[in-house]
Amino acid sequence: MNLFGTAGVRGSAEERVTPELALDVARAVGAAAREADDREFVVGRDGRVTGPALASAVEAGLESAGADVLRVGQVPTPALAFASRGRRGVMLTASHNPSPDNGIKLFVDGVEYGGPAEDDVEARVAAGTPPARWDEWGDATRDGVLADYRDAVTGYAAGFGADPDGVRVAVDCGNGMASVVTPQVLRELGADVVTLNANVDGHFPGRGSKPTAETLSDLRAFVRGGGADLGVAHDGDADRLVVVDADGELVHEDTVVAILAERYVRSADADDPVVVTTPNASGRIDERVEAAGGRVERVALGYLHDGIAAAREAGGDVVFAAEPWKHVHPAFGGWIDGVVSAAVVTRLVAESGLAALRDPVTERPYRKESVSCPDDAKEAVMARVGDALPAAFPDADVDTEYGVRLTFPDASWTLVRPSGTEPYVRVYAESDEVEALADEVSGVVADAVADEESA
Repeated sequence: MNLFGTAGVRGSAEERVTPELALDVARAVGAAAREADDREFVVGRDGRVTGPALASAVEAGLESAGADVLRVGQVPTPALAFASRGRRGVMLTASHNPSPDNGIKLFVDGVEYGGPAEDDVEARVAAGTPPARWDEWGDATRDGVLADYRDAVTGYAAGFGADPDGVRVAVDCGNGMASVVTPQVLRELGADVVTLNANVDGHFPGRGSKPTAETLSDLRAFVRGGGADLGVAHDGDADRLVVVDADGELVHEDTVVAILAERYVRSADADDPVVVTTPNASGRIDERVEAAGGRVERVALGYLHDGIAAAREAGGDVVFAAEPWKHVHPAFGGWIDGVVSAAVVTRLVAESGLAALRDPVTERPYRKESVSCPDDAKEAVMARVGDALPAAFPDADVDTEYGVRLTFPDASWTLVRPSGTEPYVRVYAESDEVEALADEVSGVVADAVADEESA
């Protein structure tokens, strides 16, 4: 059984993330928690149409396993994570996936479940988890978390940048859960806020839930036309952030990471400030972090929390962690939080202006390609690539911990890694000559696939 992906359980609510599966997962999670004498769970959901039924199934599974449930209703994922501090949490969300999908994310003390905990749940689901004895079943209560979460974000962000008085920010909530937090937080901070798609609707009628250059066309046109100084956008559960500049163009996700990472390192009172990111993240992040006196550690895509834990165990003080579009602010909490990112970015822009923040960041051309590869051939293909790619680029430094990553003397780089969800091998490249580099690397990968298929 392959239940968990890199962001919990996710898929069609009709075929994969059904009420039956939600019940089984919740009972397994509840039983494991009961064995650890940890009975309290908070349960929330995003605005998807299938959320109420799945939440009911999760609550039934948890209670029948002996857990007590606090229902918080419709909330962003970061707010559910905030509410899970000191206890456990279950969030029903498919994040940026289309409306027919839904998903299950598990938290403990504000942090997503790691690999071993997910493996345990998966094994229990596969084996079947019986209910607790009838007189050990749990109960449910209802409470709100949004007001406390908004206040906490506002107070935290106030420590950065300047008051955004006179800064007009356009917020595209995408009919998702950001509608109930980001505009309110930015207004409380002093910004002049105008909203797009700021009503929660699980059909996502305003735009697709995934914020891309195409789905954000209305936001981009509004900002470009002079409607705002800055644009920000979220996905369906508000853990992702996209930034739009005054020209209506998306700011590259790695540039946003570089800006935030540099600020956190410069502000840190630590001997060894560390920024955790992923192998597909740009060298521009390393440049700004090192200029500020910190260092970068990389971890596999989807495993930021494991990377944070490993860096701390090695003695580093993790001041920031990020993968594309998703940021962890450790001083605020151990979860991915797009609302905090929106608030901090807004205050930094108010202090310096977006152009000044971007100016020291080296923004080389970036390209991502996908080379078809059968799932059962990925391991052998990556072994071939591990030999062929360094041979093709003998001047590059090679790192094979998470795929094959080559870094060149001019700080350009390329990464080859197998997709964890689709029959592809991914190729990433960043270089002043990115087209030539990406084409050559993709050719090496395609040759490896062909050689493996003919072997």
